[in-house]
Amino acid sequence: MPRELKTGLILLGTFGTAYFLPIGRLDVQNAILDAFRMLQWYAIYHTLACVVPAMFIAGAISTFLSKESILRHLGPKSHPVEAYGIASISGTILAVCSCSVLPMFAGIYRVGAGLGPAATFLCAGPAINVIAIFLTTRVLGVSLGIARTVVAILMSIVVGLLMAMIFRASEKERIATTMLLPDPLPSGRKLWQTGAFLTVMIAFLVFSDWVNPGTKILTIPENATLTHLDQIEGAKTVTLTETVRLDTSITQQTSGEVVFQVQQVMDGDEQMSQETREMFTPGNVFRVQTTWIAQITENVPENYRVAATIFTYRWYLCALCAILLVVMIVRWFNRDELREWMEQTWTFSKQIIPLLFGGVLVTGFVASLLPAEVVARWVGGNTILANLTASVIGSLWYFATLTEIPLMQSLLDLGMGKGPGLALLLAGPTLSLPSIIVIGKFLGMKKATTFVLLIVVLSALSGWTFGCFVQ
Repeated sequence: MPRELKTGLILLGTFGTAYFLPIGRLDVQNAILDAFRMLQWYAIYHTLACVVPAMFIAGAISTFLSKESILRHLGPKSHPVEAYGIASISGTILAVCSCSVLPMFAGIYRVGAGLGPAATFLCAGPAINVIAIFLTTRVLGVSLGIARTVVAILMSIVVGLLMAMIFRASEKERIATTMLLPDPLPSGRKLWQTGAFLTVMIAFLVFSDWVNPGTKILTIPENATLTHLDQIEGAKTVTLTETVRLDTSITQQTSGEVVFQVQQVMDGDEQMSQETREMFTPGNVFRVQTTWIAQITENVPENYRVAATIFTYRWYLCALCAILLVVMIVRWFNRDELREWMEQTWTFSKQIIPLLFGGVLVTGFVASLLPAEVVARWVGGNTILANLTASVIGSLWYFATLTEIPLMQSLLDLGMGKGPGLALLLAGPTLSLPSIIVIGKFLGMKKATTFVLLIVVLSALSGWTFGCFVQ
């Protein structure tokens, strides 16, 4: 699409939205506010801890990795088993969301990785998260946990192979152009030094974005005011008549509010009134100001203690990685290389971060107008349409790591079929509206559309097949 036409369409779309948006409606006003809540949540808990380190890694890949090494292991002439094997198991190392894997994808693709392995990496990176797989098994059932693991690996490889086959001709031209680019000046570093540097950077990213696999026990005192985000009747304000202790999954947290889903009322609250117990039925979602929360304690199952311990000490581990990086930079890199690294990092940041923020804002707006109860009605049973609907919705929503699990639990309780559930679990972490926008920026409209369609269709078919065998 010509640049001027694209600019014109953006201006026209912005004008049309501003002109026709019915801001007098209460649900639209709430959706606008929810959009900025999601943007703030993303900025506070994901940008600094995840996106920014990923930008530095992308810049380092583009600056310090030679195109020959990328072509050897991930290029079109590399051994397919090696290339797709490396790309498909990346998710076991990178516990990141669909947005955070984008800079690293852009880095290896720009240096010369083949479209197939790069697409496999882009699909597998956020999908095959070890903690998410185990938590899926524990919360949503063994069948969904196993199916999510196996299908995510296979689907990422199939997507990569199909992308490589479909765009075989254009990929030859791109690789040929890449090979004509001048080689960087030889550095004084050995290959293992560059590898160690990138490994420590990736370790920093993994630890900074590490999530706590447990739930949180909230103590909320008498007279506290909460907003019950009722899926049927809409948001309504409630005031507690007694103190409650709730086991919860926190799905969103901003500077002054927490959104949580009730898992259970804690034992020891036998004196709680029946009205309050009904209010906090498992699955119900509430928003509460942080000033009303008297205490927050971690509730970690015994088999997740190691992951929880890493979460507790993650910033110490990040500090250790940062110290190692500083030592490596001082000893192994010259000033010109560091300048080039910063320039590449800034280039990626300018290209990606504004698109991510815009996509998150739109996702928050749309998600507010599309409550879970409505979605559950569309994805009941195990029809092809239900699975396709779940796959499409999952591909547009933004899921930070592990946040898809409490939402899935709520949807299953509301009547969602297990087949559509798997379809959403496959498409949701892999894609999001923000990531789709960025993928289009780097791959172009045709390749990005094909990639998204492959994810959506394969997720839907996998969900439908799974639903035929598991009720």
